Amino acid sequence: MTADRKEPTYVFSDEQVAQKSALARQFLDTRTRLNANVDHADNYLVKRFYNLDHNVYIDGALSAKHKELMGLVASTCLRCDDCINYHVIQSYRLGATRAEQEEAINVALVVGGSIVIPHMRRAYELLTELYAA
Repeated sequence: MTADRKEPTYVFSDEQVAQKSALARQFLDTRTRLNANVDHADNYLVKRFYNLDHNVYIDGALSAKHKELMGLVASTCLRCDDCINYHVIQSYRLGATRAEQEEAINVALVVGGSIVIPHMRRAYELLTELYAA
């Protein structure tokens, strides 16, 4: 593993994303509320997993943006709408273009098959709001 790991530089804040998209705002608000419940449990193992998750997605040999796009592919294949929303938002915040996100979803469609189509539709709805002019 490279020693040149660093926190990514975001193009947009969560607040800017929430202002741009009602779907993103609802997702971020719900996620914040539910995470507060998890944090209140003060579970050591959950904290360790969250730390691992955070550190996997920071800039390293692969950029954080590319890792988030990889997360989008995996989440789409796994058909996890919350995960898809999270990675679409994070990829957007890191400056991914709509075309890059659509291409990542195309990979998921080929890998995951037609069963990912309903999830792809919802992802495209969020992409439409985020990338609206």
